[in-house]
Amino acid sequence: MNVSTWVWCATLVVLAVILIGDLALVARRPHEPSIRESSLWVAFYVGLAVLFGAGLWITAGPVPAGEFFTGWLTEYSLSVDNLFVFVIIMARFAVPREHQQRVLMIGIVLALIMRGGFIAAGAALISRFSWIFYVFGAFLVYTAITLVRQGNSEEEEFSENVLIRWSRRALPLAKSYDGARFLTRDPATGRRLFTPMLIVMIAIGTTDLIFALDSIPAIFGITKEPYLVFTANVFALMGLRQLYFLLGGLLDRLIYLSAGLAVVLGFIGVKLVLEALADNNVPFINNGEPVAWAPHVPIWLSLLVIVGSLGVAAVASLIKLSRDRKRALVGAID
Repeated sequence: MNVSTWVWCATLVVLAVILIGDLALVARRPHEPSIRESSLWVAFYVGLAVLFGAGLWITAGPVPAGEFFTGWLTEYSLSVDNLFVFVIIMARFAVPREHQQRVLMIGIVLALIMRGGFIAAGAALISRFSWIFYVFGAFLVYTAITLVRQGNSEEEEFSENVLIRWSRRALPLAKSYDGARFLTRDPATGRRLFTPMLIVMIAIGTTDLIFALDSIPAIFGITKEPYLVFTANVFALMGLRQLYFLLGGLLDRLIYLSAGLAVVLGFIGVKLVLEALADNNVPFINNGEPVAWAPHVPIWLSLLVIVGSLGVAAVASLIKLSRDRKRALVGAID
């Protein structure tokens, strides 16, 4: 897929305008969005992604469009998993509900910047070192195994990292929030202090960094085209803020989402290793020759596995939720 400079520029300008407009809305009227408002915004951003994919189908053909949709669904599902940690951070630091939109929006901007850097680095590594797919594949398989072992224990596993602990010790911090500001003034001494909002943003930023380490190898396992990698990531992050409020308390009830993501990441990891074997030039593997038996995994199969795994995980979670409610109701009656 040959993407011209003007297409890159036009895409970047349009996406930047959309994101800046979204950020301006949050800054202008901080509030907790209703379910109806969140639903409309999520539908809007999903519709944009579908329209973009349809445009790719018309202009570039079914293969790039299929790679975009597969990558977008993968990144979107990983972004939903990211929301679990956002919920924990918001609760841990008692962020007021009316200011959570701004925190999420800044977190999304940070995620875009970090992922943009990782995409550029990943594309450069792939162009120079074909063996990097072995590393990406092994990392994704390891991540999948880690998710299976953790199960749904994200909240128990979460702890403040080194940077957060250092910030608490080294920075002069106020005890309470001052709206969404990072700086405030102590009314007693007049001294300028950082608010807990700064610590929240450090927590969100470091979380974005960790999740970018998972998402970028995953998307490169689906497509090697930087344009598709970038747009899939951007569209996956768009609407994440509204999805946070739309799902609300349902997030912690999607107990099998980690299992579904483990299947997805494990599948993509194995797919990457197979592709690396098919194009092998590593001297100590098959004498530096491509491995003839390594199969090519078509994009339609990747899409089927990803949609199927996430669908089964979501349905299984909802079924268990319904059964738990019935058991609780029966227990209350007894």
